[in-house]
Amino acid sequence: MESINIDILEQTCKDIKKYWPNAKPFGSFVLGSGWGDVIKAFTVKDEISYEKITGLGKAGVVGHASKLSLAEIDGKEFFIFQGRRHCYEGEGWTPVVIPAYVTKHFGASILFLTNAAGGISYDPGDLMIISDHINFMGSNPLSGPQNDAFGPRFADQTTVWKPELREILKKASANTGVELKEGTYLAFSGPTYETPAEIQFAKVIGADAVGMSTVPEAMLGNAMGIKVAGISCITNHCAGISKNPLSHKEVIETLDGIMPMTSKLMPEIIKLLSKIA
Repeated sequence: MESINIDILEQTCKDIKKYWPNAKPFGSFVLGSGWGDVIKAFTVKDEISYEKITGLGKAGVVGHASKLSLAEIDGKEFFIFQGRRHCYEGEGWTPVVIPAYVTKHFGASILFLTNAAGGISYDPGDLMIISDHINFMGSNPLSGPQNDAFGPRFADQTTVWKPELREILKKASANTGVELKEGTYLAFSGPTYETPAEIQFAKVIGADAVGMSTVPEAMLGNAMGIKVAGISCITNHCAGISKNPLSHKEVIETLDGIMPMTSKLMPEIIKLLSKIA
């Protein structure tokens, strides 16, 4: 996997700065497959197509709007990345980690990640707070030449998913009545779904859900000192658990059904996050 290109990341930030010279985001949200309705919780001030931002380009997955929004809630600005790039698209780590780097560059303190995931411990329609992760992508976004902009050479990952932010998610759950599970997310590289044997292996080593994203952004964000939090929407049972062939159509259909829950939960999460000093 090609190393992160710092020159592209710097140009990405310059491109955004050109559109929004006075932007001071408190945090960033990355909306994965089917999470697009979260934007409705904000007052959108402006939007930029990914295709106008160096390094991003249009997301290659159905359900990703491919827009960066400058949005506001409770008097605080947020960057909302509507869609993400994936390592399996073959363009290296750079487009994948742009949201994390942009978050840090603009002085924001929180990176909130969402995704669709296959369930091992949980069922379709469940929402899972990510409490830890396993990187099974076969590579690491921090590999390659050391650059101090990405944090220390050997970044500690004991608490990538910040406990204080997880407590906020639990409080939002209690306040809204929307149940949140909690567990470990394992990232495979994709783009194929996993085999039953791979899922059995993932279960043995402690994974509760699996997917093809999220972990690289979390790793870089954590290394750079950003507070990271995330939620997975369980959209299907994994291979060997499900009796049906896996498909992206099933993923989207489950997400469509669960959006009323996320539409109720996310405004409360955002409100609580925005009150952090």
